[in-house]
Amino acid sequence: MHQPEPDAGSRVLHLTQPVDGGVARVVTDLARAQLAAGLHVTVACPDSVLAGDLRSLGADVLRWEASRSPGSSLPGEVRRLTRLLARARPDLVHAHSAKAGLAGRLAVRGRVPTVFQPHAWSFEAVGGTTAALALAWERFGARWADRLVCVSEAERATGVRAGIDGRWSVIPNGIDPGRFHPAPVDTVRAALLPDADPAAPLVVCVGRLCRQKGQDVLLRAWETVTGRVPGARLALVGDGPDQARLRARAPRSVVFAGAVTDVVPWYQAADLVVLPSRWEGMALAPLEALACARPVVMTDVDGARESLPAALADRCLVPVEDPAALAAAVTGLLLDPLLRESLGHQGRRHVLSTHDVRRTAGAVADVYRELLGRRRPAAQAPAPVVPTESRKSLHP
Repeated sequence: MHQPEPDAGSRVLHLTQPVDGGVARVVTDLARAQLAAGLHVTVACPDSVLAGDLRSLGADVLRWEASRSPGSSLPGEVRRLTRLLARARPDLVHAHSAKAGLAGRLAVRGRVPTVFQPHAWSFEAVGGTTAALALAWERFGARWADRLVCVSEAERATGVRAGIDGRWSVIPNGIDPGRFHPAPVDTVRAALLPDADPAAPLVVCVGRLCRQKGQDVLLRAWETVTGRVPGARLALVGDGPDQARLRARAPRSVVFAGAVTDVVPWYQAADLVVLPSRWEGMALAPLEALACARPVVMTDVDGARESLPAALADRCLVPVEDPAALAAAVTGLLLDPLLRESLGHQGRRHVLSTHDVRRTAGAVADVYRELLGRRRPAAQAPAPVVPTESRKSLHP
């Protein structure tokens, strides 16, 4: 006889700020899987497209007004979140990214089982005194997280080296193979860029236009690329605080696509996808591109090597903030279509075998189950994705 899902009926509250980019996609994917498993899913977040998407899935959404960065508004944000917690009455809280992790842990303070998922560490995003304060908080706030969930072993190692003490689970990001899949390049590209030369190579960079994602480094490399590959075009997909500055320095061969409701066609239209980030935990964009059988050039940040099969890691990783190395890698692949095709197919096989979002959701469910004191019957065990867990001292 089929036994009911042990987690059915449990009340999970996700806290998220930001409400866009990879964090929003992770929250959406988790909410979808958890609702299907019978959990009661509530998400507290600012009013946004994400909020509407979550409601359409069947999640309860509580409006939590919060800025993206910490500041003088923090005490009010914590008070509002405390009231929302009383309203939601969760069995478990899952806070996503630095801001929600800060406000959420201050509001909960260990009274409810709490998962904190940094999605890249806050102290890597800033410098000087701000970085020192962010690190001090993460060391202190870890006591109010029953589990620290990292999206890569490299992200966990960064936290350990920084002196953050906690119980860790490493659960790699995943993608939906039903959504991210190959398509004929010519057809998709003609719809997106009807005036473009169909024979001209297209490089696509998907990500928020901000310092983290490194589009400024890519633009510095782009002059070299177009010098060796005349006619090549670059599409920057996304918006953000650096948009005006990037537009001011971009040549005519760069297309600013802005924020799009569906990034899949841009991956499918690309000859090559590039992500020149300065820091990450494990970026989703490369996984999504690989699922579409498109090769990826990316910087060697946390999670990058764990995202790629060996063949791509050897050829497609470049140092952070190195425009010359980035230009060389991009140029080399644009000039070798057979290699691009081979790497794209290898990347797709790798992502489908190791980064399926269903495996990710199953691993997160196992963490919840452990924290809630429940066990999955052996007959219902998911695919063998076991979170890496360890205890580390303050001085690794």
